Amino acid sequence: MTRIKHGMRGAHPVCNSFLSVVLVLIASGCLYAFCFDEAGERYGVSPQLLWAIAQTESEFNPTAVSHNENGSVDYGLMQVNSYWYGKLGHERWMRLGDPCYNVHVGAWILGQCVQRYGYTWEAVGCYNGVSKDKKIRYANKVYRTLKAHAGN
Repeated sequence: MTRIKHGMRGAHPVCNSFLSVVLVLIASGCLYAFCFDEAGERYGVSPQLLWAIAQTESEFNPTAVSHNENGSVDYGLMQVNSYWYGKLGHERWMRLGDPCYNVHVGAWILGQCVQRYGYTWEAVGCYNGVSKDKKIRYANKVYRTLKAHAGN
């Protein structure tokens, strides 16, 4: 009869590495959960919507950096665009590496969109784009993310 080993001692190094990566990914999603709640409450937007935007934008990668065709750059969990540098100022901009702060800035941006368009999908699209077509495409991506998450 084979004995089942308890614990990971003696496990293959690849298994240990894989398990470590999985645990870090799970923990990082939970680690920032309170940030979405706090930011949503502060800026009057749904924490679930903020979560879906972070999933859509960076797949919860707090160090994500994306270079856009127009020369702008997006940073962090919420992929805050360099367009906002002037409005945030240098000191605040430099804090975008803090994942929780990044979520708060994303919530602030989304809150401005909600003030402009109401609590609509157009406001969600405003988070990412200016043109009507880009807003619609983006809002649909976020909607699909929300829908997939609701199914779990």
